[in-house]
Amino acid sequence: MPPSTRLPPLSALRFFEVAGRLQSFKLAAAELNVTPSAVSHGIVSLEQSLGVTLFVREPRKLTLTPEGADYLRHISQAFALIATGTQRLPGRDRHHRSIAVSCAPTLASRWLLPRLPAFRAHWPDTSVTVDTSQRQVNLLADGFDFAIRMSRVPVLDANWARLFGEQLVPVCSPAYRERLLDAHGEADLRRATLIHVSPASEDWSVWLAHAGLKDVDANRGLRFDTIQMAFEAAIGDLGVALGRRPLVDRDLEAGTLVELCPQVVDAETAYWLVSSQDEAHRPDVSGFKHWLLQEARSFEDRRL
Repeated sequence: MPPSTRLPPLSALRFFEVAGRLQSFKLAAAELNVTPSAVSHGIVSLEQSLGVTLFVREPRKLTLTPEGADYLRHISQAFALIATGTQRLPGRDRHHRSIAVSCAPTLASRWLLPRLPAFRAHWPDTSVTVDTSQRQVNLLADGFDFAIRMSRVPVLDANWARLFGEQLVPVCSPAYRERLLDAHGEADLRRATLIHVSPASEDWSVWLAHAGLKDVDANRGLRFDTIQMAFEAAIGDLGVALGRRPLVDRDLEAGTLVELCPQVVDAETAYWLVSSQDEAHRPDVSGFKHWLLQEARSFEDRRL
């Protein structure tokens, strides 16, 4: 840092970071255990020293200006770096560690959570926090050790490791399948209501093309914004969803959903484990990565 560069007071920057993250002086005051007036005055002082307006203040509403939003990204990352550096000091939190993982909610509940007891058995003093919000996180700035992400192409990055791919198979309730059977006992997909997942990059058009079914309209049917809702709709006899293994495996094993037809299509999409650069400095974090990759390999080996 050049000698002429003077940093704003750390307390004012902390007020700004929390108020910007929560979009509220009142909530920031509660988190920091100070008065809302102290937060407001601290940020006014910061704005005056910077010569920039950081917030748009309206009745019952507080929003960041474009300059404030840009500044917040840098300040949040700076505080995250301080926290990371502090955590890595010798003797810090020696007896209690925490690993933070960002993961989509359906994969977390249906694949990751059932396997976590095995990790906890080996690392009983390490807590695991799973964040299922849909936001794209910055591992370092947001304090995450890992993120599980989807990608349709191989990622050439040392911090990315492939877990497993998805498999696509049409699924519906047992009762709905009975309705679709023809005189020969074959399911007629042309009479089915197709259930779509709107954000999915690979949906019915992909499966139908691989199955060679050209007389089924891939655009008709019901649409939902989550995989979980699509599965619930299929369980409720509303139509046929495109099951995504391993996400649909639990319902198939329970019998609440059945395969409409046996043809399985390997999706281009795969799940990848993204690791923070801090991984090598903590044995428990390295252990979690090794364990998760082993679980993924065992899972793919079993379904081959």
